[in-house]
Amino acid sequence: MPGPDNPFIRNNVAESENSLSDNVIKKEFGESGQSLPITSTRDNIRFLNVPSGYRQIYEVPEYRFSDIRKDDIVVDIGANVGAFCIRAAYYSDFVFAVEPLTHEVLQKNIRLNGASVTVLDYALGDGNVESISWDGISRHMKTVSLKTIIGMTGGCDFLKCDCEGGEWLIDPQDLETIRRIEMELHLPPVSGPPNPRFLDYISRNYNFQIDYMPSQSPLGLLGYLHATRGSGSSW
Repeated sequence: MPGPDNPFIRNNVAESENSLSDNVIKKEFGESGQSLPITSTRDNIRFLNVPSGYRQIYEVPEYRFSDIRKDDIVVDIGANVGAFCIRAAYYSDFVFAVEPLTHEVLQKNIRLNGASVTVLDYALGDGNVESISWDGISRHMKTVSLKTIIGMTGGCDFLKCDCEGGEWLIDPQDLETIRRIEMELHLPPVSGPPNPRFLDYISRNYNFQIDYMPSQSPLGLLGYLHATRGSGSSW
């Protein structure tokens, strides 16, 4: 089964659907949590409305993932509070969420939805110690390569990645086993310049499309990469 015995991995066990929400709220917030608002999306995914100094992403319409297979190992890098990984768990039995900053809220939302998702408390990078930031929170920590993450999860068939420029630090060879990629691509000042080796590898090995953002898009956002290895799909 994917996933090693690792102290940084937080496993989730689904509770019964009827009691799940009340049990999670009571355990996490006590009696005061009974009045805590919950946000429900149009597709009935539920998120705890926890006050914070950072954006909590509930909807991911920019990503395409209806082709996730039941036995795919899905790796969600930059999971935020669970918008992608919780939905992916409806398709696959092996979903891993990599999140170094918002993992506590992420964990609660996973349990709130009864999803089978394993959380990894890491940040994608090249192995150096970096200051990882998202809105009003930051953390100084050692990053890990995509190869290391894949070693933890036991493989990767479907990769979703949104890590504020960390994508350009990926060694293209680490993509060798990945069938599908959904990735947010960044530009300065959010990230360093695009990695031409990465883009060349994608162009040679994947059928791909990049949804470029218009000029009024957020500063530092290039667009969204949708890629399928080989000739398996046409966008």
